[in-house]
Amino acid sequence: MRYQVTIYRSEEGITIGVPALPGCWSEGDTEEEALINIQDAIQEYLAALNDRLQGIETREIEIAA
Repeated sequence: MRYQVTIYRSEEGITIGVPALPGCWSEGDTEEEALINIQDAIQEYLAALNDRLQGIETREIEIAA
């Protein structure tokens, strides 16, 4: 899957957020480090979401772009 990310630069480093996954953020000293860290954060976010949905009926729908 591909996710659009937002990149915020400051003197302290790089912060990256994922608008499609509210609350999914990560940081790094460099853009490369932050991008690697956000990949881990996305995987952990999705795993936690999957755990919360256990036992709940779910379906997938397709939206035309």
